[in-house]
Formats: sequence, structure tokens, C-alpha cells
Amino acid sequence: MTHYLLAIDQGTTSSRAVLFNTDGKPLASESETFSQHYPQNGWVEHDPNDLWQSVLRCCQKLIAKQNIDSKHILAIGITNQRETTLVWEKNSGKPLYNAIVWQDRRTTPFCEALISDEISQLIADKTGLLLDPYFSATKIRWILDNVPGARAQAERGELAFGTVDSYLLWHLTAGEMHRTDATNASRTMLFNIHSQQWDEDLLRLFDIPASMLPEVLDSAAFFGKTDAQLLGAAITIGGMAGDQQAALFGHACFQQGMAKSTYGTGCFLMLNTGETALKSHNRLLTTVAYRLNGKVTYAIEGSIFMAGATMQWIVEGLKLLRHAGESEAMVKDVPLDHGVFLVPSFTGLGAPYWDPNARGAILGLTRDSGIDTIVAAALQSVGYQTKDLQKAMEKDGLRPTVLRVDGGMVKNNWVLSFLADILGAVVERPEVTETTSLGAAYLAGLQCGVFDSLEDLAQLWQCERRFEPKLDAAARNCLYAKWQHAVAQVRLQTPT
Repeated sequence: MTHYLLAIDQGTTSSRAVLFNTDGKPLASESETFSQHYPQNGWVEHDPNDLWQSVLRCCQKLIAKQNIDSKHILAIGITNQRETTLVWEKNSGKPLYNAIVWQDRRTTPFCEALISDEISQLIADKTGLLLDPYFSATKIRWILDNVPGARAQAERGELAFGTVDSYLLWHLTAGEMHRTDATNASRTMLFNIHSQQWDEDLLRLFDIPASMLPEVLDSAAFFGKTDAQLLGAAITIGGMAGDQQAALFGHACFQQGMAKSTYGTGCFLMLNTGETALKSHNRLLTTVAYRLNGKVTYAIEGSIFMAGATMQWIVEGLKLLRHAGESEAMVKDVPLDHGVFLVPSFTGLGAPYWDPNARGAILGLTRDSGIDTIVAAALQSVGYQTKDLQKAMEKDGLRPTVLRVDGGMVKNNWVLSFLADILGAVVERPEVTETTSLGAAYLAGLQCGVFDSLEDLAQLWQCERRFEPKLDAAARNCLYAKWQHAVAQVRLQTPT
């Protein structure tokens, strides 16, 4: 009898369901895109029903097409876009407002009004985060303050808050379970990563009732069982992690100093710091990498808002390509030092700048610049931004010399070759590139006994291709200096 693990990967632009065997090999998947909503400049929203229904349809299609008995699915792991914020009625499950996406910048004025050295220090000490619209806390507050009657409902204990994992769990269990895991909790700006508790001082600061918050469990834990009517059986939900932490887990970065970078909608470089919640002095984030059996493993993370989303803009906005897959062939003959820089700060700049007011620009255009040059500059922007993160980590005493990568963009060999060159580091692409989903499946498998230990999981990771740096240090430093100049030009446009 064959048994399976099912991973739900709910992302910023699409939802996926991936079926794995008990050796951690992907067997089949289903995916579905959904609409992005931009009601105002800097606002990004999702229809909560799109999130839930796309996940449900993907799971149902996968089970039906593979003709498997749902009873043979041992456990489900959930991984999700982080920080995206939902508030719903506990009795009806009805959302009060659209999901406010992690990219959304509407709470910038509130953050700017609140910020002080004392508050910034308080937030950094407790959460490892910076006061920024990126995180969930100010998004929750915005919903409570701007949706008529919301605050009164919250005070009466009638509302639930959740990141996407919690919202999916609520619906998968037919409203039975309101839970999250420590990785997702650590991205809300309300969770004390040292005590592993929701923090009363932060709840007071953001004026958020504790009754709204989900119960926080380990990343591998019993989160509940699915309503049998949804997927044909009551299946245990045994794993949960935010997408970047799930990718770290899927890459088997279990040792202190191991690093991964994911190139999806955004780019996220995460380095395992072990049992130490290492504090960055260069505007990187300290976060929970995973929590197992009550033991916390921490990480340092740098977040870039625009990676694959930049190529989506090249395709859908500028219509320079029919699809992103054409880019590798187009740029193969473009020299690395072509003089054009695309700074994709469409929704501000993430780490290490954390400048919500910066906006995008293409600089250095000449009459010789063509579509291929602009596309190359878009692809290179991902490498340059990763270099920004590497430099910040170096200043904190951490230098990843080998980087394991995943995400849609890593199929592009030109991108990974440039990444190795600009970082001066080895870049490894795994055989299983569904790393985020794999991490969720690993966590679910740990919980249900498919895998015995992290050592077992580490043996499963395999490298498909290594990219070695070929660019000399002088050329690398020259290119990066030009990139820094381009970023400075964009930041000069920032209103004071």
C-alpha cells in the first residue's frame, strides 16, 4: 500500500498542492493563480475566498487526477506567504476585509508617526523585527480602525486574526482550529521570539485584543484534522511554516551557518544561527527558523520585495517578453557590464534599506540600450539585491559562502551564473526545486513518524548543479559600486 504526504503551498500569486511519497520525492502537483488587487498606490490585497478556494480546488484536483485514496495521505503540511493579514468573524468565518498582503505599504504613515528610538528598540528586542508596514501588526490595527464596527467586535471577542496558514487551517477544519506555528507568529510583530509568547506590551502598543490571536504550536505538531467532506477523509495536518522557513527546512539547512535564498515573488536570504537569536546591527531580521519539540532554532533573514515580481512586470507591464522563460535566451549575449540598472523598488526597498517611500527606476539608458539590455538589468537586479543582503550579513560577522537556492527564477542558468559571480560564492541548485513545499512535507512527515530525525532529512537533499564564481574581484566590486550608485539615485527621490 502506497502512502503519501500532501503539501499546501499558498503563495502571493498562486496556490499549489504537491503530492510527495514517503521518501520526499514529488509525484504530482496542481497550481492555480488568482487575482491581485491594487485599490490605491502602494496597497496590495487578495480576496480571502480566492486564497481558500484556490487551495481547496488544487487539493481536490490533485487527489482526483492521481486517483488516490485520501485515507492513504498520512499528513498535510501547510506553507504560506507570510505577514499577509486576515481578520474574520469567529462564528461565521466571514472576512471583515480583504487580505492585506505583505507587500502593502498603507500603514507607512502610522509607522512613521509611531517610530522613536525607544519603540524601535522595544520591537527589535522582543521580535527581532523592524517597525515597518511589512509586518502584520499595523495591518491588523488598520482593519480594526477602518472597517466600521470592527474594533467593537474585536473588543467583544468576536473576531479572529490569522496569517494565511491560520485562515486555511480554520477552513480546512471547518472552524474547529485557530492555530499557527512559531515561524508565522514570529512575523507578526506581536510575538516575543525569546519567551515564545504573544507579547502584552506589543499588543498594548498596537491596540490589538489578545482574544483575536491564534494558539502558537511547534512547526511539526498536531494542528487538527481536515473536515472529511472536503478531501474525502479526515487527514491530519501535521506541519506548518512560513514559506521562507519551509524553504530553509526543505534545503536541509539544519546546521548553524547554512544558508538558502528563495527567488519567488520576492527574494529571501536566510541563514541558520542555531540556538542563538543573533541580533543584526545592519537592519536584517532575527526570526524563528523552526521550532521542534519546544526547541527553537533561529535565523537571520534579509528580505527583498521584488524578484520574480520584477519579471512579471517586464512581461505583463512592459510586455517586453511573452513569458519569463524567454529571458535566458534573450540575454545570453548581453555583457554583464552593459551600463543599465533597474532598481525595482516599486513598493519601497526591503533589507538592508527599509525605505518604504523609494520607487522604481531604470538608469543608465543610452541609444544602444535595447529590450535585451533592460531584461538583463531586471534579472541582474535580483543578484545585486542579494549582494546587498550578503554585505549586511558580512558586517554582522556572517558570510554565506555556499548558497542553496530555490524558487521559479532558479531555472534560469544565466541568473544563477551571475548570482555566483556577483556574490563571489558557490550557488547550489537542488534536484527537488519544490523546496518550500518539500519543507512543509518534511515537517508533516516528522510529526506523523515518516521521518525519524533531522539527520534523516539531511541525507535526502541532493544537488542538481553547482555554479562557481568566474568574475574576478575587481570586476565584481566595480559592478556592485555602480549598483549602489543607482540605488542612491532612487533614494534621493524619496520625499522628506
